[in-house]
Amino acid sequence: MIYLLVIALLFIAELVYFRIADKFNIIDKPNERSSHTRITLRGGGIIYWVAALLYVLFNPSEAGWWFLAGITLMAGVSFWDDVEGLGQKIRLFFHLLAMTCAFYLANVFGVYPWWAIVIGYILFTGIVNAYNFMDGINGITGLYTLAVLLPMIYVNNYVQTFTKNDFLLFPLLASIVFLFFNFRKQAKCFAGDVGSVGIAFWIVTLLLLLIIKTQNLVWIGFLLVYGVDTVCTILHRIYLKQNIMEAHRLHFYQILANELKTGHRTVSLSYFLAQLLCSALIIALYPIVGWWVFLLLVATLVAIYGIKFRLMRTVIIEK
Repeated sequence: MIYLLVIALLFIAELVYFRIADKFNIIDKPNERSSHTRITLRGGGIIYWVAALLYVLFNPSEAGWWFLAGITLMAGVSFWDDVEGLGQKIRLFFHLLAMTCAFYLANVFGVYPWWAIVIGYILFTGIVNAYNFMDGINGITGLYTLAVLLPMIYVNNYVQTFTKNDFLLFPLLASIVFLFFNFRKQAKCFAGDVGSVGIAFWIVTLLLLLIIKTQNLVWIGFLLVYGVDTVCTILHRIYLKQNIMEAHRLHFYQILANELKTGHRTVSLSYFLAQLLCSALIIALYPIVGWWVFLLLVATLVAIYGIKFRLMRTVIIEK
């Protein structure tokens, strides 16, 4: 019953936000680097922050309040950036503050050496920003979030309990509500930085809790599809001598959606299914073959990513 109430509250929150965004002209205008062609409301992903607030209200705890502080810092600075635009240094400062909240609730300080904590800041802040960069077509953020959360729910219930189920179910419900408005041929809204960064922070917090509980980094594979696309695209842009912090259209999903004109929902579903498959293989095979399954998946995804260059050449020849 509580989950039906949460869904209803999330729907109401989204509809209220639409009126606010429309009144204050919080919109996403297409440009030469966009994957869309129509003006659309931006910031619909604020629903993830609302879900975090509801989670803490229904499950009050000290750790929950630390989490809410962290996601508020992330979502707050991202919403500000959505509306007015901010410098990279300001965003990075708030991201580091937010990760400090996540590290505190995960009991990282005083347990791990300073160098491991520094690596953690770099790794998890990088994941948050990569998640944000991958948000570019209808449905991809919501569906990929489901692809990450569903295996985590399985692990939490059948492999190793690492958090409350509600901490996994609330973002899942928020994703379903968001997809109702976003997973369309003509989306009603986009997540905006407030959404993609907000849910990315939730994901990395869960990932941090799982890694610490099991003392195993293999669970980073629950983000393998995004990870390979992000790293390979960064290397590609470095090779092209581009500024990797500027907007672009070189991710594999962007080539599929923009250059090959593959439907956004088809591409998003492909990423969703690919990550689900990778996660299922890690859960099933890691106890048997260890890290070999991870390495095999990375090699396979890199090979698939390599198809992008052939597709790009094909498009250029046709033009």
